Amino acid sequence: MALEHAILVSLLEKPGSGYELARRFERSIGYFWTATHQQIYRVLKRMENDGWVDVRDVPQQGRPDKKEYSVAGLGRAALSSWLHDPIEPESVRHDLAVKIRGAAFDDPAALIREVQRHRQTHRNRLAHYLAGEARDFTGPEAEAEATGTETPLDAERELQHVVLRGGIAYERMMTDWLDDVLATLARFGPGR
Repeated sequence: MALEHAILVSLLEKPGSGYELARRFERSIGYFWTATHQQIYRVLKRMENDGWVDVRDVPQQGRPDKKEYSVAGLGRAALSSWLHDPIEPESVRHDLAVKIRGAAFDDPAALIREVQRHRQTHRNRLAHYLAGEARDFTGPEAEAEATGTETPLDAERELQHVVLRGGIAYERMMTDWLDDVLATLARFGPGR
């Protein structure tokens, strides 16, 4: 996936400035596709030049005007084309897993602190996802979904939620796996 596609999705969800896009990447979409502020601004400029986004100046009180970006017709067409193109399943590249295998040739227990650090990161991200789910996907719509009550189908909301549920499942899996790794490493004393 190109950063352009992640930006198009975010702008279709809600138009915004480059700064607002960067904040969205930090808070939500960035957990699945990361980008720095500089990358976002550079790609926005290219997308503007290619006609993928429209830009309008928004006056601000006591501050410089900001540029608000929205998706243009060419951008929608580019996203549609990308959505219909097949992609290959992702291959996992996991540095920690290689370190864990390599620990057999050194001191396995020496990795405990590093694995604990990774586990805490995944626990924190899981807590963040669960808080977001409670904030954004509770209320009448969620209750109707859970009970099977008929409500109008909202593709944006449903697809955001299914991606979030995937993130929750992944973080739970990683936390469980890292608990297993820690239990295995604990069986090896220092200096084995």
